[in-house]
Amino acid sequence: MTIELDHQSILEEEYRSMFTLEHRSTAKRAESPFDHSYNGLGRRLPVGSYNQYAGLAPKYRQTKKVWGSDVDDIYAPVNYNNDHWIAIWISIPNKHITIWDSTPTHIRTAQLAELMKPFTTMVPYLLVECASSDEERVRYTLEPFTFERVKAGVPLVECGDCGVYYLKYIECHAIGMPSFPPAFCNKNVKGIREKMATDLFEHVLAYGADITEDLEDLDMYEPQ
Repeated sequence: MTIELDHQSILEEEYRSMFTLEHRSTAKRAESPFDHSYNGLGRRLPVGSYNQYAGLAPKYRQTKKVWGSDVDDIYAPVNYNNDHWIAIWISIPNKHITIWDSTPTHIRTAQLAELMKPFTTMVPYLLVECASSDEERVRYTLEPFTFERVKAGVPLVECGDCGVYYLKYIECHAIGMPSFPPAFCNKNVKGIREKMATDLFEHVLAYGADITEDLEDLDMYEPQ
């Protein structure tokens, strides 16, 4: 699901995964197109990445807002090792990525740096490669974005609720909260989870059949 507010976008997990897989593939080549020391464009991009960049995905809710022009902030869920979720906020104007992690001890510093490479390198590349004019292109460089895992004031999870927490991190920041509210805590996580489930259910009902194509891979059971 992609939600866009004024100058904000949430990167779908499908395309976030494509970024990661494509980065791993290109990193094995002698000349990676995403290495900022390589002076060249026109290389292969992850399938569907331009549609995200230009606000053309998902099909049922196209915004046609372009990264860097109409969108300054990008939010994304990031999965580590198939057992932990974190949230990231990519600030295009600041060329910086903020990381919210409900269990900071789960991912070591070196592992986090590796996990962030697809975003720190490929987002700048997309901004340059997909720019519609030379005037737009010169606003950006292939220099990797910086990143930081914020710890102060970030609610931490006890166990098993990292998925709820990453969604809540994104929600609170996207609507402009200056800090995470005291009510965002382990004591209230059950109610937070139920409220999120209700909101998602109502979202599906609101768009109905128009999103069937995008959700067909989320069925609980295999087709008979």
